[in-house]
Amino acid sequence: MKQLITHIAILVFAFISLNTYAQKDSLKGYRIEGDTIVFSFDKNDYQKATHDFGGDKRDFDDLDIENVVVSGEFNNWSKNKWYMTKVDNDRYELRKSIHDFTDEFSWEFKFVINNAYWAEPSKKYGNISKAVKDGQRLHGVYNLKMYVAHPNEKGNAHFKLKGFKDAKKVIVAGSFNKWNENLFKMNKVDDGWELTLKIKPGVYEYRFIVDGHWMEDPNNIHKVRNEYSEYNSLIDIKEYTAFKLRGFTDAKKVVLSGSFNNWNEHELVMEKKDYGWKYVLPLSGGKHHYKFIVDGKWVLDPNNAVKEYDGNGHVNSVCMIK
Repeated sequence: MKQLITHIAILVFAFISLNTYAQKDSLKGYRIEGDTIVFSFDKNDYQKATHDFGGDKRDFDDLDIENVVVSGEFNNWSKNKWYMTKVDNDRYELRKSIHDFTDEFSWEFKFVINNAYWAEPSKKYGNISKAVKDGQRLHGVYNLKMYVAHPNEKGNAHFKLKGFKDAKKVIVAGSFNKWNENLFKMNKVDDGWELTLKIKPGVYEYRFIVDGHWMEDPNNIHKVRNEYSEYNSLIDIKEYTAFKLRGFTDAKKVVLSGSFNNWNEHELVMEKKDYGWKYVLPLSGGKHHYKFIVDGKWVLDPNNAVKEYDGNGHVNSVCMIK
């Protein structure tokens, strides 16, 4: 798909304005730098280690560290795949592309010492979840939790709640973080509360939690009824995507048509360039089918090898927005 779509480094989102505010609280065990997830282990953050779930616990200071592994839902809790690199006497790191984590919004994970001992995080950490074995929660045992949606001053989703100046804490929770009630604390500003997140393109539901009270966004008219006969607000994160058709420079008119505009044959007239034709439009996350109409003739994208049949037996070019 890289040979087809030029991704412009501008993201747009409907319904919400963009400014630059971010959550200051850091998350344990990882950080996100651009398109890279950096797993970070510091032995000073841990006091106990367990030999597998329910096994004997040892003081962390008694362990001679030979290696550290990242183990989690994303690698089937393997103890010997994702080895970390030692960066100093106490710290280890492992860098992974964020595009390796596209099928879920959050994952549980832990660090494994010497392929045998699980570093036990404190229940005081903000991004923990109770560990589960055979469907049962384990008393006093926790996993770390990683979220692809994350605070970022240059993020693409700005949440703002005006007023509520006397509130002690305001949270934004939504389908982008599995409705976590504690993770994304908003920042208090002169006229209310704000937070900017980086979220992959897609349509999401969200609500605000003001001192424990859930509410929809009063300034967002786009909403959907939830299972409690109340409303969740909606946000649509889109990415500007450039479609290019190279060649056909003798054509008089080229139109872009696809599932994103109900296969309209007239709406998206492409702009002629030296190399051929171009059209840029914002797309929501997911799979999109498309074709070009060159002087009335439908053609597949010759520079895109990814094709797929639709429900009517037609073959279309495919664009994936992640």
